[in-house]
Amino acid sequence: MYAILIDDRKNLVWSEVPDPVIKNDEVLIEIHATALNRADLMQREGNYPPPPGWPEWMGLEAAGVVIEAPKNCRWKVGDKVCALLGGGGYAQKVAVPAGMVLPIPDGLSMVEAAAIPEAFATSYLNLCLEADMKAGDTVFIQAGASGLGMAAIQLAKSFGATVMTTVGSAEKAEFVRTLSADIVVNRKTDDLVSVMEKHPVDIAMDCVAGPILGRCIEKMARGGRWIVIATLGGDKTEIDMTSFFKHGIKLIGSTLRSRSSEMKADILAGLEEKLWPEFSSGRIKPVIYKTFPITQAETAHAILQRQENIGKVVLTVAENGAC
Repeated sequence: MYAILIDDRKNLVWSEVPDPVIKNDEVLIEIHATALNRADLMQREGNYPPPPGWPEWMGLEAAGVVIEAPKNCRWKVGDKVCALLGGGGYAQKVAVPAGMVLPIPDGLSMVEAAAIPEAFATSYLNLCLEADMKAGDTVFIQAGASGLGMAAIQLAKSFGATVMTTVGSAEKAEFVRTLSADIVVNRKTDDLVSVMEKHPVDIAMDCVAGPILGRCIEKMARGGRWIVIATLGGDKTEIDMTSFFKHGIKLIGSTLRSRSSEMKADILAGLEEKLWPEFSSGRIKPVIYKTFPITQAETAHAILQRQENIGKVVLTVAENGAC
């Protein structure tokens, strides 16, 4: 089969690689679409290696058709599915633990389904399981126009939360308002700390961190939960510990990729139970910015690097593998 490899110059090259061999608890999926994530850019730079046992090439989520499955398994040959991956989505095929595979929600295309697993599982893990989000909570979500941001906004709103989010342009501000974001902060023109002082948040899902984290966390509501999932803005900050203790704030570091396959299966089971009816009804939907054939992965990566996308960028793989 073929997959996207990173050469010595960090170029993306559609290359021949060995076919995956499934284990007893795995299914083999013929990939039709795989969505990009910022973690792919980090892996390309050598800063985010895949967990042990997963392919070396990028890709944290995919949609396709089951072409091989163990006996007495939920999945059968021909099933249309999407899957959360530890890596390996930029390819024609991938072997996946059966518990990390989900049915494609009714009415969704392969491209749309490929944009669900990573963003919505990350949102569900951190907002629902780590933060115990409830109706009436005020939730702060960084980068609301990103693929992860649009998932988190929709998830929080479906649970009855008030949502504050950041964006980098007026166009992106309008977009997140269509997702029902309540408070929109333009990071280039607005002072986030001042906004948070006026609107204390109960929960934050933060992919930025950086120096501003310490000033923002002081503005949380009592008992607030600030969850850091990445440090795109830098990995150092200063926190006033007196204020931190006084307000009973929890600072949580959380990543999805490093968790065991069994834990990911539990997360996905909850996600399917609570959100699949919302996808099928159209109340929640993945937002697709652009699609490209997988052989144009360089072009797709450039969009994420420029931070121009509103929603997800997806790579497609033709059924015969020729793109």
